[in-house]
Amino acid sequence: MGATAGVLLDVSPEMCAIGANVVAGAVSFIPKVAGCAMEGVLVDVWIGEVVKKMRGMLVCTWLQGIPDMSTIVTNKDAIHLVETGVDPDVLINNTTYPIETQEMEDGDIVIKLDKFQTKATVVTDDELYALSYDKMARVKEAHGDAINDAKYAKAAHAMCANSHTKTTPVLTTSGDDDGTGRKRMTTHDVLAMKAALDKLGVPADGRRLVLCADHVNDLLGSDESFVRQYNIDTVNGKIGRLYGFNIYEFGNTPVYTASGEKKAVGATSDTGEYQCSFAFWEKRVFMATGSTKMYYKEAAKDPQYQQNTINFRHYFLAMPKKMDAGVVMRSVAV
Repeated sequence: MGATAGVLLDVSPEMCAIGANVVAGAVSFIPKVAGCAMEGVLVDVWIGEVVKKMRGMLVCTWLQGIPDMSTIVTNKDAIHLVETGVDPDVLINNTTYPIETQEMEDGDIVIKLDKFQTKATVVTDDELYALSYDKMARVKEAHGDAINDAKYAKAAHAMCANSHTKTTPVLTTSGDDDGTGRKRMTTHDVLAMKAALDKLGVPADGRRLVLCADHVNDLLGSDESFVRQYNIDTVNGKIGRLYGFNIYEFGNTPVYTASGEKKAVGATSDTGEYQCSFAFWEKRVFMATGSTKMYYKEAAKDPQYQQNTINFRHYFLAMPKKMDAGVVMRSVAV
């Protein structure tokens, strides 16, 4: 078009062509306006790479394969568990008839799923038009990742006893100083966890051991069989099978106080407080996923601020059916 105009105006076609290209280039950087021929998201002249937050807890293989009760979640995001009565008495070499009857009363337990909600994120239309990546998609992804972080941490917290009792043993590490004043975990400690489950009468098949990062590193530095298993079989947090356990690694296990009390979900460690590892029988726990809802207010309905607002609500639960088939190993100070 520039060259043609040059011919008609009796000036250099080459110069007119160059001038037309300059104008076209300038026009291409004008912000797009909804409803115009160039409608769409403006892409900056630089190529941006989204640097996302590092997340080490999104992989939660230690929950894979445990009983999933999602199909019985009610429309109120709750489930009903039936607690059976005591086992019937067994008569040996009985000679008395008729045999006495015995009642077995069942109880209905209603459990509400945990509710996870994200705080709302605001994304203005100006941002959508000026950024070099799909921010709305990134916001949705970040909300989902944050909820997964929270629900997996809550699941690990629920699997661990509040404190030591005969039916909920909370043991302590017995190794040497790791250089920071913490006693390392040893193979002897893993065997102590096995012995505790044996004493509780937990079946050997289906035992799972979830190790925190400290305890994984302790065993890597002292147990050759653990090192071989770790180097060969580690896939997405699953280490393999040793000492009668299916072993997993998870970085967001609960923290215990120096006196042996479990701290709140998400609590950080103070002096003398450390994360724990825990073991459980997979048939004694369950998980359930309820509803998920996205809340969204688009900028078109916000003429004053012209911003999009988004957040999510999700229901999930993972916990023991009864606290009688698990053991915790917590680190202690030297």
